[in-house]
Amino acid sequence: METAIEVRGLNKAFTRKTVIDDLDFTVARGEVFALLGPNGAGKTTTINILTTLTSPDAGSALVAGWDVRDQPIEVRRRISLTGQSAAVDDALTATENVVMFARLAGLGRAAAKRRAAALISQFDLVDAASRAVRTFSGGMRRRLDLALSFVVTPEVLFLDEPTTGLDTRSRRALWDIIRMLADTGTTVFLTTQYLEEADQLADRIAVLHDGRIAAMGTPAELKARVGGDTVELLDDHGEIRREIPTDGSVAGLRRALDLLDEDGEDGIVALRRPTLDDVFLAVTAPTAPKRTEKELA
Repeated sequence: METAIEVRGLNKAFTRKTVIDDLDFTVARGEVFALLGPNGAGKTTTINILTTLTSPDAGSALVAGWDVRDQPIEVRRRISLTGQSAAVDDALTATENVVMFARLAGLGRAAAKRRAAALISQFDLVDAASRAVRTFSGGMRRRLDLALSFVVTPEVLFLDEPTTGLDTRSRRALWDIIRMLADTGTTVFLTTQYLEEADQLADRIAVLHDGRIAAMGTPAELKARVGGDTVELLDDHGEIRREIPTDGSVAGLRRALDLLDEDGEDGIVALRRPTLDDVFLAVTAPTAPKRTEKELA
């Protein structure tokens, strides 16, 4: 496995408050890796360290093979960062924004225009290419912001809560773009408050709690840790009257239904599967144990 990001023993504190505490994880090249956690868990601080915006107090981090502390210029040449607000010029058109960024990246005038046209098309902004960005919707601004990140295709793309404030349609459109970028081989490091987003996009997920990784694995692995499927019997108001654990197979469902019939139960039957919400609540509870990546492997 080729490694895109390697973090070992990373620590950071602000005014004596530890924000991240002894982080250890790796991200493979071409992987979509999601970092989840409550507000204040250390997600943005982690991204800021990995993108050289903040220096760690201890530990090491390699991004695209370069040390974030000792070789920040080399790291910056190989990454792009899209933050929580779009970094675009409202007075310029979409095309003008991309051309400006391309010129700043060192492309000649003609090459910058060609690159802008390609990215405007790739990110579905052709119809709005000549409009001032101040007229754009939130979803359009987000797509333009991502397009700017790919003026020079990065080895690693960092997305810090990229869909915050977007409506459902715009959020799902952005998911499609992120999948497309990952399919072309770019490593995507994502933080998000939307658990469904991580479930849909991520190959692996790490959950931060009190500055440490409390759980890590694929979405399926994490959901399996908090239990299996459950047949629920609901009353007419949707309240749960009874729960029967099942393995989710046809035979298991049949046994659960037969048991309800034998007991003369009546109501609405539903099958509930564990979600990332269940994982998040379980591992970020006040009593949740702190575990290392080695223990989670």
